[in-house]
Amino acid sequence: MSGPTSTYAEHDGQVVVETASQAQASGEGEHPVTTQRRTRRRWRLPFTLVGVGLAAGLLAGGAWWAFAPAPPEEPAEPVVAEEPVEGDEVVPAQRFAEAPSAPDEELVPDAPNEPADAAPAPASPARVAIPAIDVDAEVVDVGLLPDGAMEVPDFGLAGWYELGPKPGEVGPAVIAAHVDSRDGPDVFFRLDELEAGDEIHVEDADGRVETFTVTSSELTPKDELPTERIWSSEDAPVLRLITCGGEFDRSARSYLSNTIVYADHAG
Repeated sequence: MSGPTSTYAEHDGQVVVETASQAQASGEGEHPVTTQRRTRRRWRLPFTLVGVGLAAGLLAGGAWWAFAPAPPEEPAEPVVAEEPVEGDEVVPAQRFAEAPSAPDEELVPDAPNEPADAAPAPASPARVAIPAIDVDAEVVDVGLLPDGAMEVPDFGLAGWYELGPKPGEVGPAVIAAHVDSRDGPDVFFRLDELEAGDEIHVEDADGRVETFTVTSSELTPKDELPTERIWSSEDAPVLRLITCGGEFDRSARSYLSNTIVYADHAG
């Protein structure tokens, strides 16, 4: 992922960011349960065999009757069923047709699994808190200006780069703030003091809190911003905090470097 290249001028409130590139259920149908009915199996001569026999007879030109059995001279006496003996159980055949048996358990399909509820997408960040350096500041959305420079938040606020992932979404979310102003220290004045293991809490507009753990930090010249590390390809949520740092150029009224903190998602 590629993103904005940041340049901060703290005392005149401008930060220039060159953008390398800008990033970023269905329930199963119900299966009716069919009640299967056990019925007596009736054997039928397959139609194919009947057709073959009939065709063979026709091809014999009438000779097929020579092989037919002769009809009986006298009709057979009908067989009379014996009267049931008292005590024998009489089971009407109709009973089998009217009383279907319960289906076998293995024939009953399992109930469809209910789809697991997907985790709701995080809302825009509203607040950032870093206990190790006493930060607790409101977060506002910032984007790009027409000239390609990144918008910067007012002094006393932090700014989330809204063209990238939200904190808690997969990929690198970026939050920037001023290091100081003419009035003194600002939101990220002590950002360079963070160490590996320090926690960063980002609360979104819905009150959901995402926690990140610092893994590393670096100070780099503004003209050598490590965009490949800031906007690295990630398959998990990560966070980048950026502010100005290093020496201050009084003639340009700007710091010459950036302090960048890298953090992984902790939950």
